[in-house]
Amino acid sequence: MFKKFKLFIFFTIIIIPLSEISYAKTAREIMENVDANSRQRNKSVFSLLKISTCKYGIKNKKIKCRQSPSIKTIESVAINTGSSGKDSKSIAFILEPPTESGVGMLVYTYDEIGRDNETWLYLSALGRVKRIVASNSEADSEPVSIFGSEFTNEDQETGKLNDYDFKLLKETIFKNNQVAIIQQTPKPHKAIKSRYSKSILWVDLNKKIVVKAKLYDKRGVEIRRLLVGKIEKINNVWLARSTTILNLNAKRLSNMMLVSINFGMKINPKLFSKRSLTDKAFRKKHLNDIRSQTN
Repeated sequence: MFKKFKLFIFFTIIIIPLSEISYAKTAREIMENVDANSRQRNKSVFSLLKISTCKYGIKNKKIKCRQSPSIKTIESVAINTGSSGKDSKSIAFILEPPTESGVGMLVYTYDEIGRDNETWLYLSALGRVKRIVASNSEADSEPVSIFGSEFTNEDQETGKLNDYDFKLLKETIFKNNQVAIIQQTPKPHKAIKSRYSKSILWVDLNKKIVVKAKLYDKRGVEIRRLLVGKIEKINNVWLARSTTILNLNAKRLSNMMLVSINFGMKINPKLFSKRSLTDKAFRKKHLNDIRSQTN
């Protein structure tokens, strides 16, 4: 029997002197733990998401939307693939607003070094599938937006640890939790495809999840910031229930809220195909099979 887990705000605060915690791990080992936890989130899952996007300002030292945000409700399905389970396939569709219903995105991610991920976007208004370039070949090029939000295809990449060098800057306390601050720098073969020269990551050492990140352009200027507001442990996996990314240049933000998630679903691999993007009846059949498991 499969269970549906509804997500609620939940904080566990463990206050222990950092000197009493024996992490003794390299930056690479810490990121391997983060990667392993991330893969568990793609293990035959069916999710409902809401992405809100708006122009923002700072008021009383707090980030606030300056206008009513645009809100999109999205269904997402994902599985791990490959002989080692380190690759993944995911597909997502906009449910609301009605004017964008049916817009979909299909993503294949590969752990293999040098192999770019593959992404296809279906625009229902145009009735065609567009292949999205996996990475940027020019420093000034803009990454591809995920459903018009500030989340991009590059920001959503998982795995590919061999594309980066990692340096442990320090271990400290952040929001009452032990964290490692790690500098992630793309290796030469990755650097020519990335718009980022480096990223500074705050990694929760207990939950094995990135809770904050600063992203820098080729000039070394911070251009984007990622903040995780709420974290829960569901099905033995630590998950970010609320993730916000700030575009510091455009003063726009997007928040991704994980409304619900279902693990251990029976998913037909045929769903992860370009046919699902264009064939509404085919897509509906497979999605209904998955939805019926949550009742």
